[in-house]
Amino acid sequence: MKRILVKDGIFITGNEQEPVFKGSMIVEGDRIVYLGDGVPASETAKGFDETVNGNHRLFMPGLVNTHGHAAMSLLRGVGDDLALQVWLEEKMWPNEARFTAEDVRAGTLLSIVEMLKFGTTAFVDMYDHMDEVAKAVEESGMRGCLARGVIGLCPPDVQDAKLEEAIRFAREWNGAANGRITTMISPHAPYTCPPEYILRFVEASHALDLPIHTHMSETAREVEQNVKDYGARPVEHLEKLGVFDRPCLVAHGVHLTAHEIDILARHDVRVSHNPGSNLKLASGIAPVTELLNAGVKVSLGTDGSASNNNLDLFEEMRLAALLHKGISGDPTAVPAFAAYRMATSVGAESIWLPDTGELKAGMKADFIALDIDQPHFEPASNYLSHVVYSASAKDVTDVWVDGQALVRNGECLTLDEEKIKAEFRLRYAKLMSN
Repeated sequence: MKRILVKDGIFITGNEQEPVFKGSMIVEGDRIVYLGDGVPASETAKGFDETVNGNHRLFMPGLVNTHGHAAMSLLRGVGDDLALQVWLEEKMWPNEARFTAEDVRAGTLLSIVEMLKFGTTAFVDMYDHMDEVAKAVEESGMRGCLARGVIGLCPPDVQDAKLEEAIRFAREWNGAANGRITTMISPHAPYTCPPEYILRFVEASHALDLPIHTHMSETAREVEQNVKDYGARPVEHLEKLGVFDRPCLVAHGVHLTAHEIDILARHDVRVSHNPGSNLKLASGIAPVTELLNAGVKVSLGTDGSASNNNLDLFEEMRLAALLHKGISGDPTAVPAFAAYRMATSVGAESIWLPDTGELKAGMKADFIALDIDQPHFEPASNYLSHVVYSASAKDVTDVWVDGQALVRNGECLTLDEEKIKAEFRLRYAKLMSN
């Protein structure tokens, strides 16, 4: 197995008491085997295949994006400054209906390049033509927690075909790419899937022993419509349908009552907080402080780049830390360490990746390096604070997943960025000409 020594670097770990220290890290195969001061003689005796000079570098776990639609990069800037339902019904859905498998591949590969260069090593994707997404993840070397997202506003025979495709995809790709790909079952949302259809997804989740991922309570209008149509707000509606009897990750959770937060906590439902997208679409601001106080796992997602409009989790970290201070009047709300964990270890936990998200012996070697030889990282007073409040995704220089270098000095090693951009431009031009 390949052995890598990262020496003389600054490291951020998951230890709140001592989150930052200077030292060395040893990777053997796909695992971290040592993290500490100096290098033990026993490890030095084994030798190293590669030595990484950590001078002027800060090393931290790869970021985890827990909600998105990668292929929507094709629609970045196409429907800005619109309310969610107008944006969906007039701009997104009509364009997406014309997407081919080749479009989805091109859009996904572009987003993967963007995410990798921005320090994201694992992401959730809920979309159509998911075989193309999975193939792109496999080629890239990063991790993907993937699901065929299904909108059920269609005739019964189409519903059947979509569900069969979702089940087939989840079964075939779960555990693929040496375990880097995991899968979920994903009814799009309670307002786009009739109750009896959601029940069938719950049954599939039980049969496949896979989690459920869905959009939930993103807008006030959605919540009101759910009450009108089904006599209950989305949280109680999904609870009654048995969705929360399964491991479950919901996206957004913007409009929640205290009672609903208690329900989510009781069922260990994880919430993907998407502050950038929610702000841009004026959907509102999720009650993250209340969720955290109730013990709900809250992670960070960008959503698609048509509603964000980038895939920068450093930006989401900063927004999460600042927004909730501002709306609560409490400067201690979502402190830097909590925001950092939302993007790393809690993100990994939220998508059932127990051995990623932290730098420590025994964990997967998914980590990134930032160039800290820059003015906005001075003084060397509190690097954890600097990562959350000062850093930018453009500070990322190197990325590893499973101990394999995927980005070096800002250049993707597993994907041909120029070829991907050229193909993306062709697909976009063709899409817009139709």
